[in-house]
Amino acid sequence: MKVEEINGLSAHEFVDAFGDIAEESPWVAEQAFASAPFSGPAAVIDAFSSALLDADDEDRLAVICAHPDLAGKLAAAGRLTEDSTAEQASAGLDSLTDAEREEFTALNESYKARFGFPFILAVKGATKAQILDSFRQRLPQDRETEFNEALKQVCRIMTFRLADRIDEGSNR
Repeated sequence: MKVEEINGLSAHEFVDAFGDIAEESPWVAEQAFASAPFSGPAAVIDAFSSALLDADDEDRLAVICAHPDLAGKLAAAGRLTEDSTAEQASAGLDSLTDAEREEFTALNESYKARFGFPFILAVKGATKAQILDSFRQRLPQDRETEFNEALKQVCRIMTFRLADRIDEGSNR
């Protein structure tokens, strides 16, 4: 969709089109719409990031917690959102060995027990090994550092999702 088309959407149409950009959190799109009209794709991305980052801690935590575990039970049951399914598959998380699945499960559980929210990583373009390395590097961090990193990763995920939907040829 071109930015000109996005700018022509009503609030309801905008949320229908982009309400799933922030995992299970259409309120982010509702807040982002307040920044319309958008001058270009980067302005749409910035509006989504600002909507999330300007929210209170409780709402930001809810967005983080809406994200599924990487290679977790929801993925195994085929219950991820379309975007999450594609993102995890692109990193090979849909074809783990039993040993890899066990390691992901153990790391997910350890991370959630330590921080109270799931490990978030924008996995697009990452390998299984890079994801596991990131898990291991981030697990020793303090909660505030990880909360901020999780928000950064959610913003990266939203950026990838928006870039996939916005026609970059518009408004340049």
